[in-house]
Amino acid sequence: MSGSAARTATADVVCLGESMVTFLPSQPGRLADVPSFGRGIGGAESNVACALAAAGHRAKWVGRVGADGFGDHLVDAIAGYGVDTSAVRRDPDRPTGVYFRTATDRATDAHEVAYYRAGSAASAMSPHNVPYHDLLNTRVLHLSGITAALSADCLALLHDLTAPRDGRPLISFDVNHRPGLWREGEAGPEVLLALARRSDLVFVGEDEAEEAWGVHGTEAIRAALPEPDVLVVKRGADGVTVFSRSGGGDTVTTVPSLRVDVVAAVGAGDAFAAGFLSATLRDLPVRDRARHGHLMAAAVLTVPGDLTGPPPRAYADRLAALDDEAWGTLRLGPGWTVADGANEEVRVT
Repeated sequence: MSGSAARTATADVVCLGESMVTFLPSQPGRLADVPSFGRGIGGAESNVACALAAAGHRAKWVGRVGADGFGDHLVDAIAGYGVDTSAVRRDPDRPTGVYFRTATDRATDAHEVAYYRAGSAASAMSPHNVPYHDLLNTRVLHLSGITAALSADCLALLHDLTAPRDGRPLISFDVNHRPGLWREGEAGPEVLLALARRSDLVFVGEDEAEEAWGVHGTEAIRAALPEPDVLVVKRGADGVTVFSRSGGGDTVTTVPSLRVDVVAAVGAGDAFAAGFLSATLRDLPVRDRARHGHLMAAAVLTVPGDLTGPPPRAYADRLAALDDEAWGTLRLGPGWTVADGANEEVRVT
């Protein structure tokens, strides 16, 4: 990140994107059969902001919500995690987006999601109505490909924010390829590739890179994205591979995933990004950045919802500092974030 951005920043990380009210099922089953739903919040970028604020960083969420009760709930709930929501704008003419989902793993065919976000307040974000002072007065600006898919105005906003400019903060970009969000005739994969190539730190799943761009394997993904200083390729159960530019070439760091007793496989990608960004802000080594990403993801995977409090920093630091053998035998279960070294939910097996 540029020295001027780091000196004048009033936030550690600003996250821009749509947050929606999420309706979570009271029991497993098809949406048609679920009798009732509980209310939560959901949004890739606001999830990252909440996790970072809970981890002790100055996090700000910039978004647009309706002048309605759901908008009130979103702003209050996100602020409740310690996130600065002062730059959120209210739209008197468009509603806050909502969605319903089933309780099943989103990677399975049984998972259903019903979005009601078309024409939402967030889809009206553009270079003309967002507070650029808030967006750029930060050490890190975190964006995702979801925002680019919401509307032509949102895409124009992301193109402008990723353009070279003096004093630009470090641009973090999570590809988040969601084919169902792109309108017919739009070249979503090409748009996401262009935005990623204009960013400084990129998160992308190995599977989504193959689906979007037809490239397979970490080296091929790096060849498709040569510009970012740091490229994090998420490989599921195989961990992550991080390409970090140093001198004239890349340093390649592979960090295995943790073994986790999963309660709900939702929110892990956002949590990983938050953990990696948290360690980046602290200037930790690349290996430890990835390990903190895994630990933050494990915190979310061992609770039912998309958000949870992270482990205490000193505790996470101790786990991240384990030698490779101990890291490889670590297993985390529900309750581990409040554990100490003797808790049965943190096991070395």
